Amino acid sequence: MNYGKKGLITMLAAMTALTVSLSACSGGNQAEEPTNSPAAGTGNVEEPKDGKIVSSPLTLTYYVQGLGSAAPGIKTQNDIAAYQETEKKTGIHIEFQSPTTGQEKNQFNLLMSSGSYPDVIEWGWNDYPGGGVGAMNSGVIVPLNDYIDKYAPNLSKLLADHPEIKKEVSTDDGRIYAFPFLRADPYLRTYFGLGIRKDWLDKLGLQIPTTIDEWHTVLKALKEGDPNGNGKADEIPLLIKKDTMLNFSNVFLNAWGITSQFYLKDGKVAYGTTQPEFKEFLETMRNWYAEGLIDRDYAATDDKQKDAKWTGGLLAASELAVGGGIGKYMTAMSEKDPDFNLVGAPYPTLKKGDKPVLGQITPIFNSVGAAITSSNKHIEETVKWLDFKYGEEGSMLFNFGIEGKSYEMKDGFPTYTDEIMKNPDGMAFATALGQYAIPFGGPFVQDKRYQEQNVSLPQQKEALSTWMDVENGDWLPTLSLTNDESARLAAIMTDVTTYRDEMFDRFVMGVEPIDNFDTFVKTIEGMGIQEAIDIQQAAYERYLKR
Repeated sequence: MNYGKKGLITMLAAMTALTVSLSACSGGNQAEEPTNSPAAGTGNVEEPKDGKIVSSPLTLTYYVQGLGSAAPGIKTQNDIAAYQETEKKTGIHIEFQSPTTGQEKNQFNLLMSSGSYPDVIEWGWNDYPGGGVGAMNSGVIVPLNDYIDKYAPNLSKLLADHPEIKKEVSTDDGRIYAFPFLRADPYLRTYFGLGIRKDWLDKLGLQIPTTIDEWHTVLKALKEGDPNGNGKADEIPLLIKKDTMLNFSNVFLNAWGITSQFYLKDGKVAYGTTQPEFKEFLETMRNWYAEGLIDRDYAATDDKQKDAKWTGGLLAASELAVGGGIGKYMTAMSEKDPDFNLVGAPYPTLKKGDKPVLGQITPIFNSVGAAITSSNKHIEETVKWLDFKYGEEGSMLFNFGIEGKSYEMKDGFPTYTDEIMKNPDGMAFATALGQYAIPFGGPFVQDKRYQEQNVSLPQQKEALSTWMDVENGDWLPTLSLTNDESARLAAIMTDVTTYRDEMFDRFVMGVEPIDNFDTFVKTIEGMGIQEAIDIQQAAYERYLKR
C-alpha cells in the first residue's frame, strides 16, 4: 500500500473493519530466547553520507522461488526495475538463488538439511516442520522482533498501528520470524469463485444461479439447449477441479455450511469431510455427474485442457480466478467470439436469499515472508534493506514500478501505462508489469490500487464484488503448532487427505455407493482425525490468547 499520509490513514481506517477469516497453517509455539541480538552479526557499519544503507558495496544472498513466465530478458529478480532501483537507493546488491521449477519443495528441503544457508530465505514457511517457529527453534532463522524495533521503522510503525496485523504475523509466543507479504485490504484477499457464460444464459432465458437447486436447473438447460449453436450436444455444463474444490475455493460445498478441511463449527474446530452435510454434497455431485452435468473427464483435466474447453466454446461454468480466469478468457475470446461474456456467480446456498458462507479468502499473512538466516553476518543492513519495501518509496516501486515508464500519477492515483495495460508486444498484464514491479508477492504490503487495475474489466470487478459477499467467520485463522504437533498432524493428514481425495472420485463417479459413507467416516476416524482436531483446537485456543 501507499504509505503517504493520506494513504496510510486510509489503510489504517480500512483495517479496523477486517474480519480475520483464514485457513489453518502450521507453525509452532515453543518459547526460546533469541540466539541473536541486534548487536550481533551486524558487521562494521559506518553511517553513509548519501542516504544509502551502506558506505561500501555489500552483497547479500537471497533464496526465493523463480519468476515463472517472465518477459524476455527477465532472468532473475535483478532484471526487474524495482530491484535495480532499490540497489541504487540502498547500495546493497542481492545475489538471487532459486530452485528449479517443479523441484521447489525438494530443493528447499535439501537446503534446510544442508546447514549452510543464504543470508535471506523468502518462502512459505508452513513448508518447514513446525513452521516459522520450528525454523527459529532449530536455528535456521533468527527471531526478528528486536531487529524490527531497532532497524525497521516502516514495518515497526505498521505493526504498532495495526495490532490485528501484528497478531497474524506473530507466533503464539510473540515472536516474528519473517518480513511478511501482507494483503491488508479485504479487496485483495478474495480472487476466486464460480464463473459462468452469461451470454449462454441470456440465449436460453436463464438467470445466474444462486442456489444448488437453481444450479441444477441451469446446468441441465445448458446441456440440452445447444447454447453454442453448433447443432451438437457437445456443451460441458460444469467443470470442477477436485483439488481446487476440496483444498482451496470451497465452491458448491460451501452451500452446506462446511469445508472439506478444518473449520469452526459453533466456535469449535471440526473436520468437514466427516460431517453429515458432506454426504449430502457428495450425493448431489454424484447425481449431477450421472446426468452428464459435470465434465466426465474432470479428474484428468489439467490447466491446458481447461483452457481449450473454455476457448473452444464447449464449457459453460467452472471455478475461476478473477485474473487468470475471467480476465484471461475474456481477453482470449474478444476477437474470436465478441459475444463471449464470462461473469462471476455467487457462492451458492441451499435456501434462496440466504447469505453465502465459507467462500474463498486468503489470509492477511499466509506464512510467505523473507526470513534472515543464522548464517547472515550483516543482519542490521539486511533488516534496513527489507524495511525499505514497507516505506512509501519502496512500496511504490514494488507495486507499480518506475514512474513515467510502468505508471503515471493521475489525480494522485498511480495509473499503469499502456505498456502494461495494452502491451504492444501482446504481453499479458502480469508479464508486462513483471519487468518493472512484482506486486504478486514478496516482503511488502500489496497495494489495493494494483488489483483495481489488474481487474480492469467490468466482469472482473463485478465478480470480485459478488465473491466477496460471503460470511467467512467460520474459517480458521492462521495457527501455530509446536514441532511435535506439526509432525503428528502432517502424519495423520497425509493419509486422510489421500484417502479423502480417492474416495471423492469413487463416490462422484458412482463406483462407491453413497450408503458406504458411514464406512468412509469410520475409516477416517481410524486414521486419527480426532487427534488432528484436538491439535488444531489446542492451537486455536492459543491463538485466541495471543
